[in-house]
Amino acid sequence: MTAPTEGQASTGAVTVAIDGPSGSGKSSVSKAAAQRLGLAYLDTGAMYRAATWWCLDQAVDLTDADAVAAAVRAMPLVMGVDPAAPTVHVGETDVAGPIRTTEISTAVSAVATNLAVRDELRRLQRAEIDAQRDPSSLSQGRGMVAEGRDITTVVAPDADARILLTASEESRLARRARELHGDADAASVAATRDQVVRRDADDSTVSQFTVAADGVVTVDSSDLDLEQTVDAVLAVIAQVTGTHE
Repeated sequence: MTAPTEGQASTGAVTVAIDGPSGSGKSSVSKAAAQRLGLAYLDTGAMYRAATWWCLDQAVDLTDADAVAAAVRAMPLVMGVDPAAPTVHVGETDVAGPIRTTEISTAVSAVATNLAVRDELRRLQRAEIDAQRDPSSLSQGRGMVAEGRDITTVVAPDADARILLTASEESRLARRARELHGDADAASVAATRDQVVRRDADDSTVSQFTVAADGVVTVDSSDLDLEQTVDAVLAVIAQVTGTHE
């Protein structure tokens, strides 16, 4: 966590909400932006993955919507919000690695499209955002960058900066293939397509993340590298909040 530098807002918490489809770079960009602004960071997608891991660990039938919702409400989830080293624990178990497996990627939509689960995790997400308004929090009251599905429209519609980070399907598939398989050749992209395209299609039934809502600024990262995308996002945040590095 970095301290606020000259020009950065020193009073009042800032909430930045970043939404967008799979493979658009939300996580990498949000972490980098949070670090450069001295804010906390919340990966809400990891919360849905953790919920899926928990349900499978507890042998909950993912087709039983009520059982899944009950399990998630009882889940002992702890999110570490330091952008330099974010963590995900369920009870005493570090699940940061396990939630990124193909097994979880394949199953997560069954949990993420459960409306009762979404209500519960949204409640937790709002609590995480509110916690960063406290001077004793990780960000020392400076605020949070939260990223994931419906953050800009449902979880934090009153965020100081709301950004839809998008990219072409080709770019998103290539990025996710490199992330998962270390290469963006045809075989790797084909192996990744279901996770990206199907997940977006499933989630779009309960969340709008492909078109910017009123007041949400779109940043297209199709032709940008990571650093350029971070700069573009920081420029939007500075424009709408007056918060600078």
